[in-house]
Amino acid sequence: MTIDAEKFQIAPLGNTKVFEPIKLGPNTLSQRIAYAPTTRFRASGDTHVPSDLQLEYYTARSQYPGTLIITEATFASPQGGLDAHVPGIYSPEQTEAWKKVNEAIHANNSFSAVQLWYLGRVANAADLKKLNLPLVGPSAVYWNEESEKLAKEAGNELRALTKEEIDHIVDVEYPNAARNALAAGFDYVEIHSAHGYLLDQFLNLDSNKRTDEYGPDSVENRARLLLRVVDKLIPIVGADRLALRLSPWARFQVAQAEGEEVHSYILKELQKRADDGKQLAYVSIVEPRVSGIFDVKEQLGTNDFAYKYWKGTFIRAGAYAQAFNRVEEDVQNDRTLIAFSRFFTSNPDLVQKLKDGTPLNPYNRDEFYKYYNYGYNSYDEDQKEVFPTALV
Repeated sequence: MTIDAEKFQIAPLGNTKVFEPIKLGPNTLSQRIAYAPTTRFRASGDTHVPSDLQLEYYTARSQYPGTLIITEATFASPQGGLDAHVPGIYSPEQTEAWKKVNEAIHANNSFSAVQLWYLGRVANAADLKKLNLPLVGPSAVYWNEESEKLAKEAGNELRALTKEEIDHIVDVEYPNAARNALAAGFDYVEIHSAHGYLLDQFLNLDSNKRTDEYGPDSVENRARLLLRVVDKLIPIVGADRLALRLSPWARFQVAQAEGEEVHSYILKELQKRADDGKQLAYVSIVEPRVSGIFDVKEQLGTNDFAYKYWKGTFIRAGAYAQAFNRVEEDVQNDRTLIAFSRFFTSNPDLVQKLKDGTPLNPYNRDEFYKYYNYGYNSYDEDQKEVFPTALV
């Protein structure tokens, strides 16, 4: 679907609060527009090493000095997911390739965050099977009939994580990915706990049917794994370089949204840590206008509640391409950034254009999730034969 950018014309934002500096952990950003994490399938095939296409892409989108670039969701471990052309950060080769991307972002005097991703029950059972890895989640509850069918065909049926496996995720897999992220030069590490992936699956009553201390009987139990990961990574990364993504109202890959109750508990717990001198760099919170990659016609709630429970900085993301009128309003509280993705795809110089009020190039969502360069760094038809090459 191609969007007519003329529908979204806005006045220049250069003289508004949007373009005032804001402190984010140890760094000061030049303005309050960030690049939202976007899955784009342009890493090298099955090695999950960042590619030359990604290097070009992130270099261009960090060109306005002082911009935060949150890179696409990145596998924390092989068990975390093995979808082709998705990057990882669990191997030396991946780490070295990300280092080249970060060097380019830093050469533009901008900043970077990696989003650590763990798929859980929505992973590809056949891909995991190739490496003799199980398909796991909080419980043996498939997210739809098709995923159950594919898992059974692959001979890799979904099962619940054991406590020992949960401990391994907390004590080994996430720390390894976080240390690699630091070695690669990322300024921030963002924990992905949104949109029906593993950590979010523990929060959600659809996917969590456990009967132990991680089960659905209380919000404390549902949030236990996520907060264990947070507490494990704080001393490794530093609280002021650690971040978290939440999607309170999304129904992507789940039947029902989690809503305010469990997320208010999480935010209150984060505030307790902040009061103890361990305030996270930011919390990225998905707007109720979107659910995963889909726009929502009927919103289930608002994220206003979040500001009552956590006093730190939020990054708000989700269909601001269709809510430009909200951008200036939503940064007025002095602790909010706005993250764009769709128009950042078609406008590498989006920050400068928003500052000046320059018309935007339309984006084409049909090309977002392909493997070639067309619709990524280029809109020339001959780029459909240009595929990613690993940086190492």
